[in-house]
Amino acid sequence: MVDFAGVLTDPDAGRFYDYLAAARERGVRTALLSNAPGASDEVKNTMSGYFDALVFSGEVGVAKPDPAVYLIAAERLGLPAARCAFVDDSATNIRGAVQAGMVGVQHRSVSETLDELAVLFPDR
Repeated sequence: MVDFAGVLTDPDAGRFYDYLAAARERGVRTALLSNAPGASDEVKNTMSGYFDALVFSGEVGVAKPDPAVYLIAAERLGLPAARCAFVDDSATNIRGAVQAGMVGVQHRSVSETLDELAVLFPDR
């Protein structure tokens, strides 16, 4: 699971989008989890090329860092929280994901985040 602002808006985010597309091709399920009120159909259509699930706090009625929103995203992926990792630049949001039972990856740079994800989701 990936947050939008601060991760997918990183100046080097193109590399992260490439990673997401490749991960999905390998069978890794991906989700966007955002505290935004929602998104236009155009944005949702664009993002659906990278994500199996799109979860917007404004649409589900609960926001990060409440553990419930991470569990909603995991359910939409069809996975238990323990099989999920959450990437965000906010330590507070990472703590919420960990409380929900996920692995938290704090985004500082695309290179660091991709290195951490390579350990969690190795190429098969």
